[in-house]
Amino acid sequence: MKKIVLFVSVALLSFGTKAQVKTPQPSPLSKVEQVVGLTDVAIEYSRPSMKGRTIFGNLVPFDKLWRTGANKNTMITFSDDVKVEGAALKKGTYAIFSKPGKESWEVIFYSDANNWGTPRQWDDSKVAAKVKVKTAKIPFNVESFTIMFSDFTMDSAAINFIWENTEASVKLEVPTKEKAAKSIETVMAGPSANDHYQAAVFYKDTGDFAKAKTHIEKAVAGRADAFWFHRQHSLILAKSGDKTGAIKAAKTSLELAEKAKNADYVKLNKDSLAEWGAK
Repeated sequence: MKKIVLFVSVALLSFGTKAQVKTPQPSPLSKVEQVVGLTDVAIEYSRPSMKGRTIFGNLVPFDKLWRTGANKNTMITFSDDVKVEGAALKKGTYAIFSKPGKESWEVIFYSDANNWGTPRQWDDSKVAAKVKVKTAKIPFNVESFTIMFSDFTMDSAAINFIWENTEASVKLEVPTKEKAAKSIETVMAGPSANDHYQAAVFYKDTGDFAKAKTHIEKAVAGRADAFWFHRQHSLILAKSGDKTGAIKAAKTSLELAEKAKNADYVKLNKDSLAEWGAK
């Protein structure tokens, strides 16, 4: 009996030392992952809330170094070399520090991302990029500090820092065209019809219609039954000024789409043929 009591006592003591109380964090951790063009971008930060407080100029003093969030410093990771507001940044992970001002922010990308808050001793040699951006007032309060992406293009986006009624945005540029062109060149050593199709669409979207035409003709030759190939062929020819060729390609795409019972492409082709004055 004594052994049983001793065993239970030890078990309860062990449970008591291992158990931990879990409660919600006042500044919860957030992770944002975003693909911009062909570049992976990840941000990890903690999100403090207003809780009735005045933020900028009070809780976050003007022109003082801020961790740009709460708890551990905010971190951003790029899978490629990028530019922020025109300043070059090598791929890798950085801490984001900032100095909020009344009308603008100084945003700093710091190569040492392992600080709890701001560094105890600032090292200018670790400043990978420092940019200054104007702020904008928004017509309502955002309760929790938020970092988000917006204004996407093929090779850029905005990184937005939003809290209270203030927004600061940093333009991010990524090497989409270089990566896509390199991928195309690599694959072209033994490309499939679909590879030519992807290349044709890329060159069409970037305005190089001569290369787009070359690739789409090879794509169509390899997949004569693909109505979406013929659709892009018609658009590229139209952009190149060959309306007769565009109409012919659109009619082929229309016929194949009707056979495939693809209503979307049937409508797209009919609309284009009407626009180009086909008979």
